[in-house]
Amino acid sequence: MGNSESSSADPRYVAAARAFSQTELDDLRSLYTSLAAQCGSNGKYVSPSVFKAYIGIDGPLGDRVFDLVSQKRKDQRLTFEDLVVAKGTYEKGTNREIEEFIYQILDVSDDGTVGRSDLEAVLTSIFNNLFHQQCSDGKQIEVFINAANPTSDSMSFEDFQKWCAHLPAVRKYLGSLLTPSDSGSHVPKLLMPDNIDPGQILLTKEYAWHIGGALSDTDEWKLLYHSGVHGLSFNTFLGHMIKAPTLLVIKDKEGYIYGGYASQPWERHPDFYGDMRSFLFQLNPKASIFRPTGANHNLQWCAVSFSSESIPNGIGFGGKANHFGVFVSANFDQGHSFACTTFGSPSLSKVCQIYPETIECWGVVPRADDDRTEALKGTVLDRFKEDRHMLNMVGLANSSQ
Repeated sequence: MGNSESSSADPRYVAAARAFSQTELDDLRSLYTSLAAQCGSNGKYVSPSVFKAYIGIDGPLGDRVFDLVSQKRKDQRLTFEDLVVAKGTYEKGTNREIEEFIYQILDVSDDGTVGRSDLEAVLTSIFNNLFHQQCSDGKQIEVFINAANPTSDSMSFEDFQKWCAHLPAVRKYLGSLLTPSDSGSHVPKLLMPDNIDPGQILLTKEYAWHIGGALSDTDEWKLLYHSGVHGLSFNTFLGHMIKAPTLLVIKDKEGYIYGGYASQPWERHPDFYGDMRSFLFQLNPKASIFRPTGANHNLQWCAVSFSSESIPNGIGFGGKANHFGVFVSANFDQGHSFACTTFGSPSLSKVCQIYPETIECWGVVPRADDDRTEALKGTVLDRFKEDRHMLNMVGLANSSQ
């Protein structure tokens, strides 16, 4: 192990240095030397401005990270030993140690508690960095804070852990500040037709970043269907689907926005299908992710033109037939959202019965797979030619519009 730099008397540095290989320590030394050279300090320290430029964060959040990494000495100087000690915890520590470090980052006021104003400052800094805005939308920040549900006026460490579970994008971002080359802060590129008014789109860039935090691949998301353009029609919806994971986003007449990530293509089934990569999400009035709990495998639902009352026609996620986590009927005019054990989620709507106002669906397509996607662009209805032929014979092919 690399400990040739451990001549320091500081036991924290000695312990941290042992966590790195010699090559890793040499790389850290090279990084520090490069940063210190920009400060005119003869290699003795790194200044706050240079450090914040390196991590890509300014403002209160950048100040707080510098303060923690420099061991809160308040001398505006970051030494090589400071860098090793901080990274030893932040990159090499246990999950608990890393989370405790991140929890300290949230306390930008350094008063020993994490309050609402701290969360506002942190989220504002994140959004300004990600979206290059001088001032982020206060309403967007509000929906992320609403997911915290603190047990008191301040956020406890346990509250923080629950918050991170619902907001994996925030956890991913705050857990990558000292490794800018692998920042984990990628914002999906939203692709949509020219005839779509961006003002009609439910999935804002902030919401896309939030949902993308729960995915391993967030390159490009393509708008496949929008009810404001294509109409509220189940057959039209299915006709625009591709063989790729999708995001179903719903805004109901109460103004609530929510939906689900479908890891499998939307295809006709008489029962639940899908896999454990699927999840539900809320976007407004709070932003939360709800992953499968393992309680059951009732993940995705897509029933087309079944006549049995036990097989409700429409699309949905979780729960059970006629009591889904989220469901929209085949007429696209009503649906429901109940608390469900599949995802450990509450009702995502204000009331259980929902009336969709806008429905949109995005294909989650990695850039490297574009050629493959084009080859698989046959619609759901095309892939059910035999089903369609049979339905046409009895005059039911378009009965679900």
